[in-house]
Amino acid sequence: MKVLFSAITAAILLMAGQVQAADAAAAKALAQKSGCLACHSVDAKVLGPAYKDVAAKYKGDKSAEGKLIEKVKKGGSGVWGNIPMPANSPQVKDEDIKTIVEWILAL
Repeated sequence: MKVLFSAITAAILLMAGQVQAADAAAAKALAQKSGCLACHSVDAKVLGPAYKDVAAKYKGDKSAEGKLIEKVKKGGSGVWGNIPMPANSPQVKDEDIKTIVEWILAL
């Protein structure tokens, strides 16, 4: 019985990891389609900051998701340098912005 329980637990964890990887791949593809990756990358600064740097800066900040969603929608400048980020709303749907921001913060 213990072996069966262990096998089921391992299978569930493996499937959860695959779902998270699929969700991350879909979110990255959405960022690409939305034009985000023209100015950002996951690992390196391009025109805007690397997404891993954004995730590190906001780690533990419970209000980060809302702040970043608004920043992506409205655009802005000064937080990461002098190059402004243009507004991405309404051309990028609100639910897509939320998905992309959740993905960034999970990096």
